Amino acid sequence: MMAPKTLLRRAVILALAGPLPALTLLSAPAAAADPRPSAATPGVRILVQSSPLAGFQYHDGTALWSRLAAGDALALVREPDNPHDTRAVRVEWQGHKLGYLPRRENAAVAAAMDAGEAVEARIARLREHRNPWQRILIEVFVAL
Repeated sequence: MMAPKTLLRRAVILALAGPLPALTLLSAPAAAADPRPSAATPGVRILVQSSPLAGFQYHDGTALWSRLAAGDALALVREPDNPHDTRAVRVEWQGHKLGYLPRRENAAVAAAMDAGEAVEARIARLREHRNPWQRILIEVFVAL
């Protein structure tokens, strides 16, 4: 069970970060009879962001395109010293830099990472498109 102090800290981080997209509770493995997650359900996580990948055209994405697949795990790396964005969150696939969380949508994830929260990401969708902002959709989760 999560300590009240930890729950309060998460609520404050999310409140200070501004509006978030709709939240979705996911759990793994799925509960058999009762689909609602509980404190005893292992692996519960909240979908906190679903967004395109920024900067795809400037990094390794094009060279790796044929190897990427929907559902692949992504690593998120904070870059607080990034000269363009102090809330920058780099997105990597198997050690290769693919791009960043969009600047206008990275505040909540950056705050959660800075607070030591467990954050996970995956490729939600791949799409052949001439606009690089339309090629990769990523999902970011916070573990409870």
